[in-house]
Order: sequence, then structure tokens, then C-alpha cells
Amino acid sequence: MNEDRYSEDVLFAGWKDAGRRVVPKHEAVRDLVVEEVATGFCGAVIRVEKKVVTLEDRHGKLRLFPLGAGFLLDGEPVVLVPPTTAAPAARARTASGSLAVADAPARVARASRIFVEGRHDAELVEKVWGADLRIEGVVVEYIEGVDNLAELLAEFKPGPTRRVGVLVDHLVPGSKESRIADAVARGPHGRHVLVVGHPYIDVWQSVKPARLNLQVWPQIPRSIEWKHGICAALGWPHEDQADIARAWQRILGQVRSYADLEPALLGRVEQLIDFVTVD
Repeated sequence: MNEDRYSEDVLFAGWKDAGRRVVPKHEAVRDLVVEEVATGFCGAVIRVEKKVVTLEDRHGKLRLFPLGAGFLLDGEPVVLVPPTTAAPAARARTASGSLAVADAPARVARASRIFVEGRHDAELVEKVWGADLRIEGVVVEYIEGVDNLAELLAEFKPGPTRRVGVLVDHLVPGSKESRIADAVARGPHGRHVLVVGHPYIDVWQSVKPARLNLQVWPQIPRSIEWKHGICAALGWPHEDQADIARAWQRILGQVRSYADLEPALLGRVEQLIDFVTVD
């Protein structure tokens, strides 16, 4: 006889559970009929709140029991557990934080416009607010500076249904930009034109510095062209305009949504969108 009945370890892992029946778990879904063993109460699941299940018998009587062991399903023991209902999917949002409208066609362009100073401003507005602007039918145009803003407005001929919102860089008291904005407000088109701006030297600064692993944007002396100075301070190439363009794309690539932009820009763009979409 080769069998050695003493060769097995009587304290093998799981020895306490050997021979013990495993009671299956079952979700306490609505209308599931179970019997509570201790009381013999038999009923259908009406609701589950926290760790308590409510059963209703065929006479309409309600009883509350703690979830867990002590129930029979079709005569077999079960452990009732809360139902695992999938959480409703969060509604998608645009990069600006607005609720996304699925498959919404772009609206025919309004007569009203938003003017921005430069290409980089336009690209940033498009990246964050583009979906909203297409639904609203708002076109954004870059005007390469505000020195000729009065002439552009005279050509555009703003009116009650042809409003113009203008986003200006470095709109601070005493600046050239603030004087131009004041002149427009006092001019013949003032009622139908809104000029707002952010305090930054350039729209680059409206991107939160943390997105570039910076605590703050570098301070650049007035004697140095600002974008070239920024690139130099960050150790980026800055020999020609192509280098500056690549630097901007590097910055823009870090922008995923409105959360990556400073509030001083966010509020102004939203203000302009509201202004030009008044029907």
C-alpha cells in the first residue's frame, strides 16, 4: 500500500473552509421575490436604500430587512447585495465647459462678428470656444492689431443686427489700446460695438503657467521683443518667425479646455459671445 495518509498537511491553506458550503451572492434588483429565513416573510424587492432592502408581500405589506445573508431564493440560500446599477454617463461638455450638443449642425453665420488682434488669439479662441461659436453662428476674424480699428468698423458698418465684439491684448488704463477702445465707445458705432480685453502683454500669458511647468511667466525687459524674450527665457529657439510659430504651437498644445486659461481672458470672451449673439 503506497498511500501515505500522513503525508498531507492538515493545516493547508483554506482548511477552515473545507466542506463549507459557499452561499452565492445575488443582487437585490427590483421585483426579485425572496424569503427572509428568520421571519418567513416572503415578498418582492421594492427598493434598496443604503444597507436595507424593502420587501412587499402579496397582501401589500412592507417589511424592511438588512442586506446580507438570511434569504432564500427559489428555496436556496442567497446573500442579498445592493444592485450594481451603472451610473448615468456624464453629459459631454465642450472645451469651454458648455454642455455639448450632439450632432448639432453649424448655424448659418450671423452678421455679427468677433474681432481679435492676431492669429494666435484667433487660434486660442477657436480651440476653446470653437464648438460654441459654430452652434451660435459666430465668425471670428483677426485684424492684425487695433491701430486701424476705427477704419475697419466704418467699413463693416455695425448696427443692431451687425454687432461687433473686439478682444484686445494689454487693455490696461493709460495704454494705447485703452485710448482706442475709449474712442470707439464715443464714436458713431459705439452702441453696437463692445471692446474688451485682458491685461496681458500677449495672449500667450493667458495660458496658465503651470501648463508649461512654470510658477509664473518670465518677466521680459521692455527693450526685448516680448515673444523672443519668452522663448529665450524658456530655452526655446527664437531666431526667426518660424521659431516663434513653433513656440506658440507648443503652448497651444498644452491647452485642453477653459481650465487651462486665466479667468481674465475667460470672462472677456464669454462677454463678447453674449454681446454678439443677442437676437
